[in-house]
Amino acid sequence: MPAQRRNTAHEVFLQFHRHRAQSLKDLKEDDGADEKKKTIPSPTQPFEMFHTVMKTGVIYASSRAQKHGFTMEDPEWANMGQGAPETGPLPGAPSRDFHMNIQDAELEYAPTAGITELREKVANYYNELYRKGKESKYSYENICVVPGGRAGLTRIMAALGSVQVGYFTPDYTAYQQALGLFMRITPSPLLHRNMHEAIMSSEDFRFEAGGRGLGAMLLSNPSNPTGQSLEGEELENYVKIARELGTALLMDEFYSHYYYDGKAVDPEDGGVDDETNWPKTVSSATYVEDVNTDPVIIVNGLTKNWRCPGFRVCWIVAPKTICEMLASAGSFLDGGANAPLQKLALPLMDMDFIRRDTWALQRHFKKKRDFLLRELSALGITVQWTPTATFYIWADLSGLPHPLNDCLVFLEECVKHKVICVPGVFFDINPRDIRNIRTSKCLSFVRFSYGPHMENLEKGMQQIRKMIDYWKCHSESPGKYDEEESFGD
Repeated sequence: MPAQRRNTAHEVFLQFHRHRAQSLKDLKEDDGADEKKKTIPSPTQPFEMFHTVMKTGVIYASSRAQKHGFTMEDPEWANMGQGAPETGPLPGAPSRDFHMNIQDAELEYAPTAGITELREKVANYYNELYRKGKESKYSYENICVVPGGRAGLTRIMAALGSVQVGYFTPDYTAYQQALGLFMRITPSPLLHRNMHEAIMSSEDFRFEAGGRGLGAMLLSNPSNPTGQSLEGEELENYVKIARELGTALLMDEFYSHYYYDGKAVDPEDGGVDDETNWPKTVSSATYVEDVNTDPVIIVNGLTKNWRCPGFRVCWIVAPKTICEMLASAGSFLDGGANAPLQKLALPLMDMDFIRRDTWALQRHFKKKRDFLLRELSALGITVQWTPTATFYIWADLSGLPHPLNDCLVFLEECVKHKVICVPGVFFDINPRDIRNIRTSKCLSFVRFSYGPHMENLEKGMQQIRKMIDYWKCHSESPGKYDEEESFGD
């Protein structure tokens, strides 16, 4: 990061991720010393037998908020940084019965691949929605139930051999740790030829994957944080390229129900309310030719699409042989998903429930998306790519007055006003620091989540407006921001 862009907000960021020996206050007290005598302490760590573990974007933002009194229970806070949807009842959604009576047998460990009943339900979900009319169908042996999406990604990384794994930026912040965890894996960033395109064309993907000899490609679809979607012919081409090149396509499809541009008519607007009228969802499973030979691995679960993040019940869809490897990896990594909650999840996988619940979800979250887009535009915060999916907005701060056009400064100011968002630099993933980054291309971006309740979003926008209005009258040149002297103290 160049010296002219360094400021107190950046020093806080580095303190979290480099474990500096002295506090920022100690450094400030040395401001009167001779410049030649000033030194910045070298990074140290109290337990040298451990390595430094970076915080993901949401955890970093939450940690900064906690310094200003944030708790999950405090209604005064607007948490637009959260990576989870609101979990309560939605208007028009089918009811969910979460009462349970745990049998003695369910206190035992579940199989590391999950209970058979749930695996069968998940396989049926993919066959019914994405594989009608196809000869090759998924069975329970193509499903591996895992205790959360990140646990699923970790199992996949543990099972991969000595290969290059491609990835895009920006993309989901946890990929940085997942791609850097196992030394057999060599992370390989794929760069867009056209930076104005949110999604890499299949033609460019073939060039990049083939030229690099990728063993695997990891991506979120729809994309976290941009809300853009790879679908239709382009998604079909990606699957075809993976098949032809022998590249495992690792598809993170956790937001595959959150689409807002479908052509089907909502039953509330006069559409037919039966199994013939489904809201738009997208999965690479549609374009798999043979479920046991095509190298397509899908990660999904109850966390986002079913709005049950606390269940920690998710799944991987893959060829049978790969599922066997993933079950073995689970035996030494995580031990498997919660047995009683797998049982409780079974009614959630009924197809009519999914159809009605997804209609309600899309209707509800589209209203929140549209509200946030209007509010951000009025504040001078631009959005290059209107999200067609997910519940995130990738917002560009470059039009705001200094120092708010820096995502790390923006967060520091937000938390003083009881608002949380995630700085864009966390999505510029760089596993093992393989890229030499002087200035992140995501430094002027933040991710806003419209996962929370509408009241939360309204409160957050009011506070951000006050913050921006202040800085319009007190603009500073880049690099001069002092967190301790800023508005809100």
